[in-house]
Amino acid sequence: MHAITIPEPGGPEALVWAEVPDPVPAEGEVLVEVAASAVNRADLLQRQGFYPPPPGAPPYPGLECSGRIVSLGPGVSGWSVGDEVCALLAGGGYAERVAVPASQLMPVPDGLDVAQAAALPEIACTVWSTVFMVAHLRPGETLLVHGGASGIGTMAIQLAKAVGAKVAVTAGGPRKLARCRELGADVLIDYREQDFVEEVRKATDGAGADVILDIMGAKYLARNVDALAVNGRLAVIGLQGGTKAELDLNALLRKRAAVMATSLRSRPPREKAAIIAAVREHVWPLIESGRVRPVVDRTLPMRDAAEAHRVVEASEHVGKVLLTV
Repeated sequence: MHAITIPEPGGPEALVWAEVPDPVPAEGEVLVEVAASAVNRADLLQRQGFYPPPPGAPPYPGLECSGRIVSLGPGVSGWSVGDEVCALLAGGGYAERVAVPASQLMPVPDGLDVAQAAALPEIACTVWSTVFMVAHLRPGETLLVHGGASGIGTMAIQLAKAVGAKVAVTAGGPRKLARCRELGADVLIDYREQDFVEEVRKATDGAGADVILDIMGAKYLARNVDALAVNGRLAVIGLQGGTKAELDLNALLRKRAAVMATSLRSRPPREKAAIIAAVREHVWPLIESGRVRPVVDRTLPMRDAAEAHRVVEASEHVGKVLLTV
């Protein structure tokens, strides 16, 4: 088979479509013939040499895929050859085939074609596990989403609105903010021109955000704490703004607030399986009813993964960039 390999870390040109050994499904795994994968920031970091895959994971990028099951490993039940699925991966999605733990599979939702479903696993699992299972966003609360036009952001807006929360977003420029509004965002903040702390306070009568979903890390830490409401929860899932910053614990204590950081890729299989089960229970019905939809910016052939990385690196996209085999 063929896959996107990274012979040497570097820029987008480091991605090479090459012949590689066929994967063999192990105990509890299935072999998926990939229809599509999607580009995530973690893929860019892996390409640059900063984010190696976990032990045992394929060396190729790709944290999610969609396709059809072509064979079952020992001990797999509940799935059949020919089933259309999407999957959360520890790596290996940029390939023609990938072996996946059966517990990390989900059926392609009714109303979506198999390629579109590649846009779902990473963002649905990240948002549901972080915003709802860890930060416990409740109806009537306010969620602030940094990077509202990203894949994660577009899913977070829709899921938060679906459960009855108010949503504020930051994004760069009128075009991206307009898309966030279309998805249901209530408060639109252009981070290039506005102070999100001040805008969130104005929108909440001074109370602040109950939950903040943050992709920036160090750069936003102090301002995020300022923007939190009493009993607020700051959930950090990205470090685009650095890894180290000073935290005013007194500010946190006065608000009885919490700062938490979480990632999806490094979780053990049993935790991923629990997240997958929760997403199937809570998110899939919203997708199948049409209340929540994946936002796909563009679709490119897998061989053009370098161009897809350039698009994501330049933040030119809204939603997900897909790669099709």
